[in-house]
Amino acid sequence: MAEGGGGRLAGRVALVTGGGQGIGAGIARAFASEGARIAIVDVDESTATRSAKACETRGVDAMAVRCDVSDRTDVDRAVAAVVERFGRLDTVVTCALPKVAVQPLESTPATRIEEMWRVGYLGVVNVMVASLPHLRATRGSVINFGSGAGIGAAVGYAAYAPVKEAVRAMTRVAAREWGADGVRVNAICPFARSEQFDEWAERNPEHARAAEASAALGRVGDCELDIGRAAVFLASDDAGYVTGHSLMVDGGQGMPL
Repeated sequence: MAEGGGGRLAGRVALVTGGGQGIGAGIARAFASEGARIAIVDVDESTATRSAKACETRGVDAMAVRCDVSDRTDVDRAVAAVVERFGRLDTVVTCALPKVAVQPLESTPATRIEEMWRVGYLGVVNVMVASLPHLRATRGSVINFGSGAGIGAAVGYAAYAPVKEAVRAMTRVAAREWGADGVRVNAICPFARSEQFDEWAERNPEHARAAEASAALGRVGDCELDIGRAAVFLASDDAGYVTGHSLMVDGGQGMPL
């Protein structure tokens, strides 16, 4: 990947929610390496700032914006700040999500389900709709996130899996509605070694080894080199005729047996 302002995304601006760590941070770095200017939008200002600085080491301009995506007023403010700084918006990547807890449905508190819905679904809608006028102007794109846990109805993911399936459905609806304006909307379903994965693996080493072995490629993906590069493709002109699609970037983990 090219650095220093060159590359497939040169001259473009990407806004990444939840970009302070994990998959969001990996995608932001991948975009920066392809020349995009980056806005890290995260509820944790310190991690957002650290991620933005990492992007700047790739030779591009980057900024950090603290934002609660479940609050539409806060989202409007964040999007306005990004456009004021960079003058445009080409790609929106929605990675913001509360920490996922694996527990049976009957033990899942309603408050956890509500938080997951507010951040993981309504937050995605808030960011997409607030960004739409700017994406229309650039004929830009949106990259959302589904999950194999939703597609495969994974046990213990009662709060998380339905939200991810709702995001995939909304992705297809938006792709149909916004296609006439040249705005593409796609989703990635990833399997990656994020900080949260590592925390879970430390507590559940046997399950983690089984999860890694379940991928046909025999490894857990890298947030930047695997998920990030796939996101670069979806944001680039190479995917100019791709919309309403859920791309499985999971090393073959989700293939039916």
